[in-house]
Amino acid sequence: MESLPLRRPSLRDQALAVIRQALVAGEIRPGSIYSASGMASQLGTSNAPVREAMLTLVNQGVMEVVPNRGYRVTPVTDKDLDEVHQLRVMLEVPAVRQLAQRDLGEHAEMLREHARRCTQAAEDRDMTVFLEADRDFHLSMLGLLDNGRLVQLVEMLRDQTRLYGLRTLAKEGKLVATSLEHFGLLDAVLAGDPERAAQQMTEHLAHVRGDWADAGDDDQG
Repeated sequence: MESLPLRRPSLRDQALAVIRQALVAGEIRPGSIYSASGMASQLGTSNAPVREAMLTLVNQGVMEVVPNRGYRVTPVTDKDLDEVHQLRVMLEVPAVRQLAQRDLGEHAEMLREHARRCTQAAEDRDMTVFLEADRDFHLSMLGLLDNGRLVQLVEMLRDQTRLYGLRTLAKEGKLVATSLEHFGLLDAVLAGDPERAAQQMTEHLAHVRGDWADAGDDDQG
């Protein structure tokens, strides 16, 4: 096979990461229309990678095309939240059961560091770092099962919930409590206790349909 040069992350992937972050933080909201050129100007890049990133989100059901105008966030209904919550429970609860039956000692410090970063960011109300650390914790842990499709599916489902109420939860102190749950989940997995790990994950995922959605409703007024 002819060798091909390795490439650094593409502009499209970088734009996609930034837009996803803004979506989950609620900085890009339903009802507003965003043009690729406008987003590109904010990101300091050309239109093409931003348009490609937007179309990726369209394919994932996160955004929709508004002909001749741009892109709009797909509204999230109660049914959407129910479906995402159910799917995440179906995927992530059995996953942590499996993880608890493996020796993950060599990965323990990496996962604890993600959990620590997440809690510190919650205390500091730094939404950017919080989202990065929370994503890193969950996806890195799932990644230890060596199933790339599982990680991709959970990543997409996380994006589709788009936690509009993040800043409200931070002000109410609930974000810190939520982030601290990572340690209980991780302790159960590392202790080799599948049932406790499953229970911890089930309780943690309840926020997708509970506190997050309620705070989001408040934010949207």
